[in-house]
Amino acid sequence: MAGGVQAKEASPTATPALAEVALSELPVQAQETHRLVLAGGPFPYSQDGVVFGNRERLLPRKARGFYREYTVKTPGARNRGARRLICGGTPPTAPEVCYYTDDHYASFRRIRAGAAR
Repeated sequence: MAGGVQAKEASPTATPALAEVALSELPVQAQETHRLVLAGGPFPYSQDGVVFGNRERLLPRKARGFYREYTVKTPGARNRGARRLICGGTPPTAPEVCYYTDDHYASFRRIRAGAAR
């Protein structure tokens, strides 16, 4: 290539780098949801713990069933709101990784290792 510059092609499995956040920096409701994940519940919503399909492809690609989603309560919301924790790994009570979204899957922040357990 002229000038010695080569274009890098994105891998089909590549995902954008995600910002990181400490669990202690998240809203207290997210911290409580994380505690429930580690304890295996009980969860306040029937949808909690269902498989998260990662259709947005913003999280690293994993086999179906790796990610599960959990509602983070939003004070004043009449429904589940837009906040979620997405955790991945087996068993679900010992996730390898967790992510937080406060905009219903439009963006995610990875909960920093060491803070996710």
